[in-house]
Amino acid sequence: MDAPTRKFRQMNAERLIKQLNKRRMHGSYAETVEEARSQVLDLIQGPCSVIRCGSESVGSLGLWKDIAALPGVELIDPYVPGLTPAGGDERRRRGLTADVMVTSCNAVTLDGTGNRVSGMIFGPKKVILLVGMNKVVSDLESAMDRIRDFAAPMNNLRLNALNPAHEPPCTQDGRCHRCSSPQKICNAWTIIEGQRDEGRIHVVLVGESLGY
Repeated sequence: MDAPTRKFRQMNAERLIKQLNKRRMHGSYAETVEEARSQVLDLIQGPCSVIRCGSESVGSLGLWKDIAALPGVELIDPYVPGLTPAGGDERRRRGLTADVMVTSCNAVTLDGTGNRVSGMIFGPKKVILLVGMNKVVSDLESAMDRIRDFAAPMNNLRLNALNPAHEPPCTQDGRCHRCSSPQKICNAWTIIEGQRDEGRIHVVLVGESLGY
């Protein structure tokens, strides 16, 4: 990453953190993925339970193994090899009452909103979002475009590589078809504009690109 890109991302992160603070969410900036890894681990204090989410950003840093090794931490893992689909769903339901959720989001806007899943709204006492600056966009319309036209097709291609039977329309041409496929992954949209409980959500912004 060259110096102008590094400076630009840092300035945008500082601006975004100010907006998060106004909405009772906390934020911090890490220039590198190694700094981000340390920040996330420092935010998790045992004894506590942590739900593992299907986040490419978190998984690419190898954080789940590090989190499971923290003193007093119980990792609720729905992705254990050999676990039945029903067993995985049961762990996900249990995860809604975990102490900590560590995940990412598909887009964050500079006016302070984000998108992901229901557990970010209610359930876990602490939500840590690990977000690469490649996911920061200007406004909500841009966020929705990014999700439809980039994040969803990319995640579907990732899932298709793991399971060729997973083939919603965008895996054929990389375009969002606004489909109603039974394999559609962008069924539910969550917009978070603020947080009632001060600091419950902490966004770790990363200067490097992470995930889709």
